[in-house]
Amino acid sequence: MNFPAELKYTTNDEWIRVEGDSGVVGLTDYAQDQLSDIVYVEFSGAPGQQIAKGAGFASVESVKAAADVYMPVDGEILETNAQLPTQPESINSDPYGAAWLAKIKIRDATQLDGLMDAAAYEAFCQERQA
Repeated sequence: MNFPAELKYTTNDEWIRVEGDSGVVGLTDYAQDQLSDIVYVEFSGAPGQQIAKGAGFASVESVKAAADVYMPVDGEILETNAQLPTQPESINSDPYGAAWLAKIKIRDATQLDGLMDAAAYEAFCQERQA
């Protein structure tokens, strides 16, 4: 399992990579592993839309289950990954790279302090496996 150190993580298995006052959001390696083969991605949020922390902006469906994807911090969607609806399986193969879900403008950077770092998220995942 991969837990990149430069990312922040939520308890709902989203990650965010902060780039100045913007962020890139995706699903973690742990999430894609638990869902198994992802076959469908749909965005309920669109560019220009303000999304509150904890609100859903996408959903993914696998051969095993469906899951909503939640915004890790308050923000405005700048872009959604247009390739994912036609290539949902890329979340399984590259969850931290090509399979990002949304690029956002972070509205409240102090909310980043409430997210887990890589070590805390890895421990959180291990607790759930026990």
